Amino acid sequence: MTTFDEREQAFENKFKHDEELQFRIFARRAKLIGLWAAGHLGLDGEDAAGYARQIVDVDFAEPGHRDILRRIHEDFQAKGVDISEHRIEKEMEILLEEARRQIYES
Repeated sequence: MTTFDEREQAFENKFKHDEELQFRIFARRAKLIGLWAAGHLGLDGEDAAGYARQIVDVDFAEPGHRDILRRIHEDFQAKGVDISEHRIEKEMEILLEEARRQIYES
């Protein structure tokens, strides 16, 4: 294997590792925002954990975070929870940083 081949392989391995980390961070953020929303919906324990898992699944519906935002906002409206999409989005930003911290520390 030439030096060029070794460098190419190392680059590909780093890219794969970085993509896996991003996936784990976004999945963790979805779980955290799901737990946050569950609290506002009056869910706790296993019900809150189940709701968080649903939010993680929702995240696979389309690229980006709009699917999560839309689902949580719809659930809030259905239950009469007065929290805006903007507030949900801000919480998602905060929890993205928390998810990143948790993944890098684990």
